[in-house]
Amino acid sequence: MNPSSPYRQAAAVHARLNAARGRLADLMAIDAERIVFNSGASEGNHAIFGHLAATLPAGSCVGISPTEHASLQAAAELFFPGRVILLALDHAGRVDRTALRKQLIAGKLAAVSVMAANNETGIVNPWRQIAQDCREFGCLYHCDAAQWVGKMPLAGLGDCDFVTASAHKFGGPKGVGFLVLPSAVDFHASIRGGLQEGGRRAGTEDVPAIIAMVAALEHANAALAAAALVEQPSLAEWQAAVPGIQVVGGTAKDLWNTRCVIMPDHASVRWVRALERREWICGTGAACSGSSLGHAGYSVLEHMGYSSAQRDRMLRFSSGWQTSAQDWRALLAALAAVYTELQEQADHSLSSVLRL
Repeated sequence: MNPSSPYRQAAAVHARLNAARGRLADLMAIDAERIVFNSGASEGNHAIFGHLAATLPAGSCVGISPTEHASLQAAAELFFPGRVILLALDHAGRVDRTALRKQLIAGKLAAVSVMAANNETGIVNPWRQIAQDCREFGCLYHCDAAQWVGKMPLAGLGDCDFVTASAHKFGGPKGVGFLVLPSAVDFHASIRGGLQEGGRRAGTEDVPAIIAMVAALEHANAALAAAALVEQPSLAEWQAAVPGIQVVGGTAKDLWNTRCVIMPDHASVRWVRALERREWICGTGAACSGSSLGHAGYSVLEHMGYSSAQRDRMLRFSSGWQTSAQDWRALLAALAAVYTELQEQADHSLSSVLRL
């Protein structure tokens, strides 16, 4: 049922939509009017950069992390051609706050976009401090929080000017999400037509999906509050399982559910297939980074200084809310077994060649 229709039943649906908006606003400690429901973070990133391009002074430059999600990079390049400044990273792949402050002091940036946590590596950026820095120098700040919301505390996101998030990242339905806008901003909508979402995003709202999204986030936040989530293995445990493995980011703070590693030998595709035979599924990058197995996610690791040979051996693991410490230990055991298997296959192949 369309919540914007004039008949009585639609008014009840509209009330449930507003109730969901209020519950989400309470979770984020912001005014409900700042929230716009949409299809997810990719749409939100596009909408925000379209708004910035329409409202910032002509010739303005924007700064983004070179490890941002593909949707954000594409939006920045589309709306600010030739005016996108890639921000410097530190040794762990986080945005270098000191270097960013120098650019803010110099007045080079009208807006900055830095994701809270990287979707491929799990590395956490100092996004709260960056939000403070941008506010200090009168620079607008957008945080792509798709990997953060539902996995980490929401405190501080309301201090960002713009926030984007997707429901499927925290157990909600696919194809629904939200963005957060500054208070009382005259938002330049990218999808126009009807007056849904206060004229800030046209199109009939998917009320059941929105209600499910808010419920999923409430459930995820309750798990966080109860400390019910299991941390992944330590750096030492990964290295003990497979000698020579490199954990991307090293000891830098990362998400509890995401780990990106560089295997010591053998292409990613061989690891993926061998693990799949043992009923373990892993990735070689973000789903949005590419479609060829073993060739996804290159931009992130490349900007972090990893060689092409290292990128060819990259694996990405992520867990869910029900993952146990025993599950992680079983994964490490599977990695150790696969490593032995692949080494034996390589030795056998070498012996065969030598006999020839």
